[in-house]
Amino acid sequence: MHPEAPTIPRPAQPDPPKDRTSQTMPERLTALLHLVRILLGHGRRLAETTAAQAALPSFATMAAVVGTHDLPSMLARVQRGILRLMALENYLLARAQKGRDIAVMAPRGRTPASPTDEPPAEAPARPRRRPSDPDTLRIPTFQELEAEVRRRPIGRTIAYICMDLAVIPGFCTGEVWNEIFQTLRSYGGSLTALLAVRTRREHTYRREREQRPDTWVWDWRDLRRPTVRQVLGYLIGEEPPDPLPA
Repeated sequence: MHPEAPTIPRPAQPDPPKDRTSQTMPERLTALLHLVRILLGHGRRLAETTAAQAALPSFATMAAVVGTHDLPSMLARVQRGILRLMALENYLLARAQKGRDIAVMAPRGRTPASPTDEPPAEAPARPRRRPSDPDTLRIPTFQELEAEVRRRPIGRTIAYICMDLAVIPGFCTGEVWNEIFQTLRSYGGSLTALLAVRTRREHTYRREREQRPDTWVWDWRDLRRPTVRQVLGYLIGEEPPDPLPA
């Protein structure tokens, strides 16, 4: 029997900005909040459906993005991604109350540092993962995540969220992936590092899959839209179906 999805706490949100409407909220904040809420809806959907879907052959598509079929690991990352999104939403709303927009950051150089804080591939492996490694399963406290959001570039926070919630181009509508790409590009994120984590997890999944003949009947590399909708029930950016897919 699979463990139940974790219960995600819902800290009280700040009051809406007084005497401000969506028309007067800073433009870049409005766009960021729109993306955060799309990703938050996706994360909560994963928390509801992952345990039920994990036994299906089609779940191999998701497992390849996460890097493992291990359900507790997936659920831990989903929970962390949701909490990080909630902390980011609180941060953006607090800025909106003060009328403070987000500044666009200068583009990084051609060889951006990886947000994983890991050594180069040729360096010896570290005995322990750093807390900022996206493959660690540690879930920081909400207060730790709020502090992290305040000190990190928003694009880097979005990259970590995408890693935790299995957000890749093939799982998104074109419009939503463009929003993610522009957020990474404009606010200190690294698409190169995000895709590197995906590649590493795919290699990890390939090794695990060799020991799981129950997954061999499904082509996990098929990311055509009908297939993704069969796996997730929707593309990220679309309205999820209700009730949950059987």
